[in-house]
Amino acid sequence: MGFDDEKNKQGGDKNEKENEEQYKSEGEPLSRQVSESSFYTTDQDDDEDEATKIELGPQCTLKEHLEKDKDDESLRRWKEQLLGSVDVNNVAEILEPEVKITSLSIVSPGRDDIVLPIPEDGNLKGLWFTLKEGSHYRLKFSFQVNNNIVSGFKYTNTVWKTALKVDSAKEMLGTFSPQTEPYIHEMPEEITPSGIFARGTYSAKSKFLDDDNKCYLEINYTFDIRKDWA
Repeated sequence: MGFDDEKNKQGGDKNEKENEEQYKSEGEPLSRQVSESSFYTTDQDDDEDEATKIELGPQCTLKEHLEKDKDDESLRRWKEQLLGSVDVNNVAEILEPEVKITSLSIVSPGRDDIVLPIPEDGNLKGLWFTLKEGSHYRLKFSFQVNNNIVSGFKYTNTVWKTALKVDSAKEMLGTFSPQTEPYIHEMPEEITPSGIFARGTYSAKSKFLDDDNKCYLEINYTFDIRKDWA
């Protein structure tokens, strides 16, 4: 949840530029399956994201999406693929999509998953979890989409230690239509830093947002890096 190994940090600037070019050339992944991740570290703050937000057109209901450009065969097939088995006639005509994060866990090889409680108000009391220094891990989560299509869904995470920002990351997840089954996504594997200066308590903030910067879940939490698992 926010750490890369030293090798990745050294190549961070180069990889960020390559990923941005790839993202621009390929366009946003648009499918009902969770897309291949586009993960990169960045030092941009939330204010900068807000300042560069693209102005999008007016929102449409699912029925309106299907009615638009219905004479364009390629667009019609794309929309049908995106919506999949959604019964548009039984979906309420609501403009705002609803996204609920249904589970969060930390996966580490050779260990049981650490299931993380999701606070209703987004603020946790005490440590949320403990990681062993030098360990391999990844964040896994599931989410439910209702009412309408959510576009540009993304995950951001910022980490501080003693008021100093030590890591900031963003992963673009993609565009998702409503469906009865939750979507499941796993973040790229990371390695916790190690050594006396890496051990200690960290504070962090995670957000799940869409391309309008509407936040569906914000979690403020603390975690430890120790010599061994708790």
